[in-house]
Amino acid sequence: MPPDATTVPLWLKLSYTAFVLVLVPVYWKRYGPGNFLWFSDIALFTIGIALWAESRLLVSMVAVGVLLLEIVWNVDYFGRLLTGKPLLGLSDYMFDAQKSQFLRGLSYFHVFLPPVVIWLLIEWGYEPRAIYWQTALTWIVLPLAYLLTDPQENVNWVFGPGNKPQRLLPPNLYLFILMLFFPLCIFLPSHFLLQWLFT
Repeated sequence: MPPDATTVPLWLKLSYTAFVLVLVPVYWKRYGPGNFLWFSDIALFTIGIALWAESRLLVSMVAVGVLLLEIVWNVDYFGRLLTGKPLLGLSDYMFDAQKSQFLRGLSYFHVFLPPVVIWLLIEWGYEPRAIYWQTALTWIVLPLAYLLTDPQENVNWVFGPGNKPQRLLPPNLYLFILMLFFPLCIFLPSHFLLQWLFT
């Protein structure tokens, strides 16, 4: 954290940590440990660590890797909430009556995570090295998700774009393309935008 940056309030650290401590056992029981390989879940934990460590690098990794996707999730969710029509399908599970309101309510971390990240970027700035660390993390997480999770869950879309596994390409080739897609098509544009806005 830069020497003149704002210190994170204790109430935010404690409330954020309490939320994570509630979410983890519920998600573990309902979805299994593989669910925590979703980039959004990793981002949730990373920001929790960043709040206590007051680490600009960790916040920047989340910003370059996940912030754009989280904003798209919010557009999808609130768009359906306002229009009653599904848009991209990213937040369809939030409207699944078979899931309890409590379980769906825990997913509201997608709503508060972007404002927390943006506030921290305003206070601390963006660390340009984050793109390299986030790329390295992604190249670890994607193969793990491919090897350890159910294709029907399609964690981080390692088996195909959308909700179902793809059949067009050999699975290993698709995974390789995905490992290039995230850094080139999501991280790199986000990196340049974040540099322009916050450094």
